[in-house]
Amino acid sequence: MEYIEHIVDFGILVVLLALGLLAGGYAERKHLRSLARREAANGDFFISQLKSFPGAVPGMTAPSIIVGEVVIASDYLKTFLSGLRKIFGGELRSYNSLLGRARREALQRLVERARAEGYNALCNVRLESVDIAGNTKARRMPMAAIVASATAYHRGTVAV
Repeated sequence: MEYIEHIVDFGILVVLLALGLLAGGYAERKHLRSLARREAANGDFFISQLKSFPGAVPGMTAPSIIVGEVVIASDYLKTFLSGLRKIFGGELRSYNSLLGRARREALQRLVERARAEGYNALCNVRLESVDIAGNTKARRMPMAAIVASATAYHRGTVAV
């Protein structure tokens, strides 16, 4: 009887991991497709790491600080597999992809907000990661939180 309970418990674990693989993979692929579409649509937007923008158009709206933030949580399967990886050591690729998606999303939110306010260039772009849950034992799901900020400008027609 105890043997059957272990088989049932293992079966439930396998079903939940498979569900996590399907649902988490679907959500991630959907988000990546959305990011690719938005990045293609915003491809004409000028983004720079320069602290000041040499191509600003005088007489247009004054430069403005734009802020965007995003929090993306890992799915259960990636969390489980990363926990196994921590035991044996090695790079946690799933967390790297999570941070990459969060950075791309935060940058797209900056661009979309700047475009909505009438700007066409960003400079002094800064991305900061934030630890939401801290290093507590109660922390169950890893999350990537990114706060992005930049200065929005109007770019002239002359290429910079």
